[in-house]
Amino acid sequence: MWNFEYKAHTHLTRPAKKYSELWRLIVGLFLGTGIALFLFAFYNTVIVSTLTMLGLSVVPLDGDFGSTATSVVVLLSGFAMFTTAVFLVVLTLHRRPIGTIFGPVRLVIPQFLRVCAMMGLLLLVVFILPPWGYGEPLVPNLPLGKWVAILPLTLLAVLIQTSAEEILFRGYMQQQLAARFKSPLVWMVVPSAIFAIGHYDPTNAGQNAYVLVIWAFVFGLAMADLTARAGSLGPAMAVHFVNNVSALLIVSIPESLDGAALFLLPFGLQDVELMRAWLPVDFALICISWLAARLAIMA
Repeated sequence: MWNFEYKAHTHLTRPAKKYSELWRLIVGLFLGTGIALFLFAFYNTVIVSTLTMLGLSVVPLDGDFGSTATSVVVLLSGFAMFTTAVFLVVLTLHRRPIGTIFGPVRLVIPQFLRVCAMMGLLLLVVFILPPWGYGEPLVPNLPLGKWVAILPLTLLAVLIQTSAEEILFRGYMQQQLAARFKSPLVWMVVPSAIFAIGHYDPTNAGQNAYVLVIWAFVFGLAMADLTARAGSLGPAMAVHFVNNVSALLIVSIPESLDGAALFLLPFGLQDVELMRAWLPVDFALICISWLAARLAIMA
């Protein structure tokens, strides 16, 4: 079932070949990180100060961030700073157009829309059909009216955040490595491992921190495979977007960017046994999402 048919990947790797030296990627990652952190700090200072003046509930990034809908939108929208940093690195260090990160427009947009539609249908099925529950009823979080009213903003914020991660990991890193190395063991595994390490959060997840790392690594591999099959970032962006809409805006984990969610789970990241009991379900959903996205791009 997992056959490596990656001919379409050349749409993404060909523009990266001319300046694909490994030193450029390493310098680009360090330079991009520095630029992103600088822009993010500036963004945080300006936005938080402005919102505070307007009387909106938001605190700096080193505080209890994500406990209100406003702070969720501010934090997720800030990922645009990382996208900006990647764009600057690609333009200056690798001397290629920004659009080459996404792939051909004729592929990106149709694939993104088809996979979003497929994932939306899958999400609906998951919420309606399963016979299993969470052990306890879901906890209401935001009033339905308020949730609907802010939905355009929160959806945009999630799109910014998920797109930024795909642009960095399945876009810039995967493309530059694939332009240099033929083996998927390099250009799939390395970005996925770094993506997974970025999800290591022992402060909030406690003993479940490494479980989230494993989940993120498997998710990264699936998105890398989709990107290589599709020849564009469209499918991976769509899967990541719908996944995070579900996890951040519909049913969120308490005390984990839960301010914009309609419902909360009756357990948190620190609940070791309950979280681990759901691990097989999460892995199954990754596999089903991957297969559903493959069907969508084949249509």
